Order: sequence, then C-alpha cells, then structure tokens
Amino acid sequence: MSLSTALPPLQVQAMIRDLKEGRFAPRQPLCDDLASDPLMVELNELADSLDRRFRELHRLQEIAAEVSKGLFIEDTLTLIYDTFAEFIPYDRIGCALLCDDGIRVRSFWSKSRIKQLPGLKEGYRAKLTGSSLAQILATGEPRIINDLEVYLAEHPRSLSTRLVLREGVRSSLTCPLQVDGKGIGFLFFSSASKHTYQKLHQEVFVYLARLVSSIIEKAQLYRQVHELNAQLEAALAELKERSCRDALTGALNRGAIMEHFEQQMQLAKRRGEPLCLIMLDLDHFKQINDTHGHPAGDHVLQQLVQALTAELRESDRLGRYGGEEFILLLGESDLVEGARVAERLRARVAAMGIVLEGQGVPVTISLGVSGVLPMGAAYPACAELLAQADRALYQAKRTGRNRVCLFEG
Repeated sequence: MSLSTALPPLQVQAMIRDLKEGRFAPRQPLCDDLASDPLMVELNELADSLDRRFRELHRLQEIAAEVSKGLFIEDTLTLIYDTFAEFIPYDRIGCALLCDDGIRVRSFWSKSRIKQLPGLKEGYRAKLTGSSLAQILATGEPRIINDLEVYLAEHPRSLSTRLVLREGVRSSLTCPLQVDGKGIGFLFFSSASKHTYQKLHQEVFVYLARLVSSIIEKAQLYRQVHELNAQLEAALAELKERSCRDALTGALNRGAIMEHFEQQMQLAKRRGEPLCLIMLDLDHFKQINDTHGHPAGDHVLQQLVQALTAELRESDRLGRYGGEEFILLLGESDLVEGARVAERLRARVAAMGIVLEGQGVPVTISLGVSGVLPMGAAYPACAELLAQADRALYQAKRTGRNRVCLFEG
C-alpha cells in the first residue's frame, strides 16, 4: 500500500504545506501499515533534516544577534561552544590567530569538557610557514584527522599534535578563518573519540568558521575601540588627578582640599561621626627662603610633604592651603586621635635631616587641631571649624612653635 493511496489527498497536501512553512513533523498515518512505507520514511527523514537545519540556522541567528551587541571574540566563541553541541560532535573547541605578520600562529582561546589538564595552552605559538596549517590556509578547505595517534606517528615532529593528544583529543576537524580571502587563523573542533568527523560535518563547520571570521574582524575592531576608550578614560582620570594636585608638593591644592572638606563634613553629619581638622605651618620658612633662596625653600616644602604623607592613613587627606600652610583631614577621628596624629607628625618633621648648601637646617612645624564631637552637639560649618584650627595654630606659634595646640572652646 502506498502513501498516496492510503491517505486522503487533503492530508498529503497538509503534510507538504507543513514542510514548506517550517513545521517539520509530519502527521502520523492513520494506518500502522504505513509506518514502513518508503515515502513515509523519506518524509520523516526529510522532516528531521529540515528541523535540524532550521534549529542550526536559528542558533546562528541568535549568535549573530548577540555579536551585534558588541561581544568580544572570547564571548562569541564561548557562545558557539555552548550552543552547537546538540548539532555537531566536539569535546573541545579551540581558536588560533595569525601573529607576527602571519609568520606564526598563536593559540588564542579554547574550551574543553575533557577532564584532563590542558596540553595546548593559550599563548602557545608555532611557526606557520611549512606547516600543514599553512596548506589549509592556502586551499581554504577544512581538514579532518580522525586518528591523531596515527597522524603523530606519521608526523613525529608535530608538537601541537603531541600536546592535544596529551589533553585527551583523538580526532579533529580544522577550519580556516578568512576575511576577504585573507587568512586570519583557524577554528579547531576536537573529539575525545576516534573517527568522529565525516564529510557531512564540514558544511556546518565551514559555515561556523565563516561566521567566526566575520565576528573576529568586528570583535577585533570593537576591542580596539574599547581599549582606546579605556586609555582615554585613564588619561582623563590622570588629568583630573593632576588638576587637583599642587604642582610643587603633590599635595591636594586648595580648591581640592576644601571641596573634600565639605564632602567629609556632610558625610560625618549624615553618619553621626567625628571629624578632625589639623592646620599646620612650617616654622621660620621666610628665614629659610631669605638665607638659602626660594629653590631651597621649595625643596624643604617637598621634603615636608613626603614626611607627612608617610605617617598618614590612606583615608587621610593632606592639602596645601597656601604658602607654607597645610590642612589635614582625619575622618572618623576625634580631638584625642587628632592630637595623637599631630604630635606624631611634629616629631617626624623635627627629626628630618635636611641639608642646604652643605649645612644642616632645622625644620619644625606648628599644628592647630580642631574637631566636631557628634555627642549631641551641632555640626559647625566648615569655615567655623577652619577658624578654630587656625586659632589653635596661632596659639602654638605664639607659645614657642614646634608644638601642638588643641581648640577646646
């Protein structure tokens, strides 16, 4: 009994219409005797093949859509690895790109489900000229090796084959990657079993290789743009940092330290935390300039900032307020902690050994400390806290210099 006589014409037409419209599962015949009908078997095989191809193309469209979002090459290759396992056999996918002006090929990316240590690691380089890969690139045709152990016996100098064998690979299919007829690398599909690949696999592999070639070209351009953008952002950040720094000493300049002061005050107020401000001044700085010259005075200021910075926490901020005056902000610190820090800074500077014109020059600082206590007290304005530290500094200078004074109301 044939299919054409067993099924009504409308049912046959419906089956054909389903195939044309992408619905690839033919309806089951009403009679069990038709299960072995040659036409029915052929239709089922055709439906399976079309369904497989439809899903393959759907995956490729998904990959292309993802790539259009700006994926890196590695992301694209991982997407292929995770997506196509249901269609084509592989236990490992690797990608190698030409480098050194096409003289060598470099292992760029790989992913494997074989539970052995990787043999052919990323970054591995091999000379392209005279190798079998060069021939693949020249012909543009993929290569199947279904028994790598036999291949190694015939080509004992192939280190890359020896390495992938060590990794557990037993057969491979290599596809050339080309852009506008120019070779850019290779895509390797590998299996832990021998005799995995047949000619029928090549079409899908070659299609994937073409897609990957185009993706690599775009991804490389995207990466270049990304790297240039990162360099630009880093340059802008460095420029901003420089604009906040005093050109001579490297401490924050007055504008930057005052801006940070305002921010710290708001933060301390919001969190109910203490905040300490230290104002310090280099003693007898005019005498240093008059005796040894302004370049010597600049040198002393630079050495002073280096000595102070060495004693500070990463969260502390030191700024040049003007001339030889500096401001130091200590977050989450009360007057007691501020006084302790100030005394440590005073002792560090007094112990500095600065030599100008062959003679040692004593260098000392005077410091005034003020702060906010959150225990029920209102937070003062920044200008008020600054004035308090300034009065404490004046007291330190008036009472002999090289000392620390606290503003205690």
